[in-house]
Amino acid sequence: MENIEIFKALANEHRLQILFWLKNPTAYFVHDTDVDMIEIGVCVGEIQKKIGLTQSTTSHYLSILQKANLLIATKIGKWTYYRRNEITLANFRSFIEQDL
Repeated sequence: MENIEIFKALANEHRLQILFWLKNPTAYFVHDTDVDMIEIGVCVGEIQKKIGLTQSTTSHYLSILQKANLLIATKIGKWTYYRRNEITLANFRSFIEQDL
């Protein structure tokens, strides 16, 4: 069932773009905090600025990606940071290669 949620989440160009950027966050986002973008993730506000959508739409897209287990959220103070869930992505890649 998880694979169906992943396919649904990936069926949107903006959500796909977010995953692409988060693969190498230091290349796409400004690092102006003490937070390690590789280990902790990228702040919602930075993702929203980069994607150019409203805060609510960006948050909704991040929620869909998180529900599909493609993103891991970490809350620090009042900020939420997102990074890719590489284990889920590897399992999905394996599913496509072996079972699909």
